[in-house]
Amino acid sequence: MSLPVRLSPQGAVLLSYKDLVARPLELRESIESGFGSGEDALGIVIVEDLPPNFPALREKLLRLSNSFASLPEEVREKYAREESLYSFGWSMGKEVMNGVPDLNKGSYYNNPLVDFPNVSEEEKKAHPMYYNPNVWPEKDEAGVEGFEEAFKELGTFIFEVGCLLSKACESFVAESLVDSSQSIENLISTSQCNKARLLHYFAPTDKPDVVTTAGEESEISDDLCGIHLDHSLITGLCSAIYLFHPSSSSDVDESKPLKAIPAPHPDSGLYIIPRSRSKTSPVKVAIPSNCLAFQTGEALQLCTGGRLRATPHFVQAGSSKTGKNAVEVEGVVGTVTRETFAFFLQPDVGAVVGKDPSGADETFGQFSKRIMEGHY
Repeated sequence: MSLPVRLSPQGAVLLSYKDLVARPLELRESIESGFGSGEDALGIVIVEDLPPNFPALREKLLRLSNSFASLPEEVREKYAREESLYSFGWSMGKEVMNGVPDLNKGSYYNNPLVDFPNVSEEEKKAHPMYYNPNVWPEKDEAGVEGFEEAFKELGTFIFEVGCLLSKACESFVAESLVDSSQSIENLISTSQCNKARLLHYFAPTDKPDVVTTAGEESEISDDLCGIHLDHSLITGLCSAIYLFHPSSSSDVDESKPLKAIPAPHPDSGLYIIPRSRSKTSPVKVAIPSNCLAFQTGEALQLCTGGRLRATPHFVQAGSSKTGKNAVEVEGVVGTVTRETFAFFLQPDVGAVVGKDPSGADETFGQFSKRIMEGHY
């Protein structure tokens, strides 16, 4: 038996957390519709009915994302690690998007599950982007108290849901795995390479870079996050929080947290480039605040022989009708930042995920190094 496929208004497949727990094998058709190689698959599913502690975990960490990004530059840079290729701790302006350093956002990377990876020194030197020790703000760093705990708690929550989702994928891809001795769940659950990224998107500039896609009637702006594929197995995503920052200090009440508002512009958010030739425009996918989304990554596409496929996606800032980025909330003028969290669930570096051009086995370490060198 298979449960009926349910879709969001934008076409993303909807899954119930309760079904992931109780009857994952009955979600075969939903997995194929969301992650499969068909033209209408968007490479994303949305998990509903999550345990009730999720909203508080999400909001706590996403507010701390803004708090950290608001620290003085010299404080933030204490937590940057060049030796990890800026893949642990704070990173800003090191990643290349659309051919230029990305200054639109700041990121905080760590593995929520493992502080000190239990691998050889040789592996640490060969793969510093995965096997570096975690980097956490000092416990008494003013303004970001509880950062480490919040990062780990939300990361662990997403990891556990992702493991459940991987079980639901098994019946659909078991016969097509490149390495039949492994399962997707095992590749994720035993890995010390899992990596989370806390993202702070700064208030956008008045004139964002615009990318025009061939054959489309309109322009799309991937100014916040260039069009790309994740290189994970699956990526867990939280719905973003938009925080309003009054422009005038007289409108700031230090005793109250920043106001969370809806997306400031109708076209702000996550977009997916559809596979279907009948769809010529990117599809905006809304993630409800009490839900998690999971996207397919290139490693999953490789290790399933293309049966489950990744789809290109990007984040758009959006622009107001006046062309300015200042917004007004309850009579107060200000700007808006975007905070979100992504957890890249991926195998250890030695796991075979595909074949290289010569036909030899390609490990996740070899594959991801090739991808990373193109972005940094």
